[in-house]
Amino acid sequence: MLIENVISSAIVRSFSKKLEQALLLDVAIVGGGPSSLTAARDLARAGLKVAVFERKLAPGGGTWGGGMLFNEVVVQDSALHILDSFGIRHQPIESAGGYHTLDSVEMASALIYGAVSSGAKIFNAVSVEDIVFKEGKVGGLVINWTPVERLGMHVDPLTVISRAVLDGTGHPSEIMKLASEKAQIRLNTETGKILGEKPMWVDSGEASTVENTQEYYPGLFACGMSANNVAGGYRMGPIFGGMLLSGEKVAKLIIQKLKA
Repeated sequence: MLIENVISSAIVRSFSKKLEQALLLDVAIVGGGPSSLTAARDLARAGLKVAVFERKLAPGGGTWGGGMLFNEVVVQDSALHILDSFGIRHQPIESAGGYHTLDSVEMASALIYGAVSSGAKIFNAVSVEDIVFKEGKVGGLVINWTPVERLGMHVDPLTVISRAVLDGTGHPSEIMKLASEKAQIRLNTETGKILGEKPMWVDSGEASTVENTQEYYPGLFACGMSANNVAGGYRMGPIFGGMLLSGEKVAKLIIQKLKA
């Protein structure tokens, strides 16, 4: 057999097997940002079947670009244990006690590797266009290729069934929006709707990101900036401790629910 055919056949077989095994999950995570990747690592370590569906070609969310393309980010003391668990290096900021800088490329790549090496699967260039909603419950995702979505091609999607869905789509809270507007779900917020993100207030935003990380409807969770947008928290810019702590928290919540 020609090597060209061996290579192509191996890729098709291997990917098809990986995708088929991800069609029935314990946890389906939408968006591959830092909170999602932290959660994926912890959920997989707990023995749950987890897959992350990332719209872009490269997972990592807003981590890669740092602050305005200066590829450094900041993390506070309370989240250093998470950096250390991924083997991510950091150094203290002398003029601001309790805060540390780190290389954003190292952080993004380490989070991705940590999630995958723990057993989570990541599917990049895959968009979620809808949720599975049956008998009053969120039961999975409706997926398609991102190029299909962006080109407006009329191609029917596939479905992923899961026991829990985690919205890690960042500022737009895309899955929560689908649930609220299309499925007419009443979310666990003051109004039952998405409250919307407030302007930047770094320390408040860091705290509220973790506080707002929760289950907003049976089986539907939000973490990171998605949780902040749903519950009306403040924006915080290129500081990522709250994002990491949010991922850690939501993993614990999901594990507690699914293993009860």
